[in-house]
Amino acid sequence: MPQIIPIKDLKDTAKVSEMCHKSPDPIFVTKNGYGDMVLMSMEAFEETYQKEQLYRELEISENQIRTGRTRAAREALSDERKSYGL
Repeated sequence: MPQIIPIKDLKDTAKVSEMCHKSPDPIFVTKNGYGDMVLMSMEAFEETYQKEQLYRELEISENQIRTGRTRAAREALSDERKSYGL
């Protein structure tokens, strides 16, 4: 369940930091009743960023498959070996 806090709660930085580290979910900060910011621990951010990077790479790969820009694995390995003189 996402946590939502008003911006005034950011004054207690130790409490906010603890909240970020206790939950894998981001904390949503509101200002005047509207969404303003999102906070999360560095660990949660790094995990989210790594997943995002993986999804981007998968999307590129899927586009390459869809457009026919692929080669058989044996052919690709053979070409690599040739380029290294093996």
